[in-house]
Amino acid sequence: MIDAHLHLWTLDTFVTGGPRHYSWLGPQHGELFRSFGEDEAHETLDAAGVTGAVLVQADDTVADTESMLAVAKRNPWVLGVVGWVRMDTPDQAAEQLDRFSTHSSFKGVRHLVHDDPRDDFLDLPAVRESLALVAQRGLAFDVPDAFPRHLDAVARLARDVPELTLVLDHLGKPPLADVVAMDAWRNDFKALGREPNAVAKLSGLHLPGVEYTAESLRPLFEEALAAFGPGRLMIGGDWPVSTLGAPYGRTLDVLLELVSSLSPAEQDAVLEETAIRTYKLDGAPLSQTAV
Repeated sequence: MIDAHLHLWTLDTFVTGGPRHYSWLGPQHGELFRSFGEDEAHETLDAAGVTGAVLVQADDTVADTESMLAVAKRNPWVLGVVGWVRMDTPDQAAEQLDRFSTHSSFKGVRHLVHDDPRDDFLDLPAVRESLALVAQRGLAFDVPDAFPRHLDAVARLARDVPELTLVLDHLGKPPLADVVAMDAWRNDFKALGREPNAVAKLSGLHLPGVEYTAESLRPLFEEALAAFGPGRLMIGGDWPVSTLGAPYGRTLDVLLELVSSLSPAEQDAVLEETAIRTYKLDGAPLSQTAV
């Protein structure tokens, strides 16, 4: 399988020198408040039998993207990088996209919309202009933790910019323990699923108030299948963030148990093919065996 959602971060220095800063990460995050580097990531993936991964930005900085691209250059198990560019300034976005695109591993863009104070971020004219540039370059656009502030905007964006591939990380963070809020999530999630240029990640599903088991998550999995189908779903471990809920192996085991209910061809789609197609992972080998 391909893990389509993996993070790395270093708390001591940027690639270019100076203190590393992650606005969302602090001592309150316990064991996450340390560096997670490429060697530890490779060992973790290898122990779980995962041969390749897509690195996803953890900070809205150029330095974070440059660091991931450097890791990708050193490590063949890194199949792609989803980095960050300044979306609200199209000229800067264009320059950064051109620069990062000289790296064959650069496959997509993401912005931490859930940490951005602007509720209308995805509707801003400048952001839309930058996203058109992303689409022109054949790159994907990931959206993290879209619910509750941004999930409706993601569906609107997918309709308005059909040439852009939209990736909904973590199924939009469904509020599974809240029946009322789930109705709002479901409406927006289904609306996004109706757009053919949208895909979703089975990742980041250690949800508040919900036991992390296949049994607890199966209704959510069935909703994802109904909205997107296996051909537009991909799997991601969300390491190391997911370690707050379970070790990496356990996180994957639950997801794989859910996926095992599918046909072999559908399993291949969720475990590899959707990620390869979405991120244009040239040279990534398809497995001939299912879970």
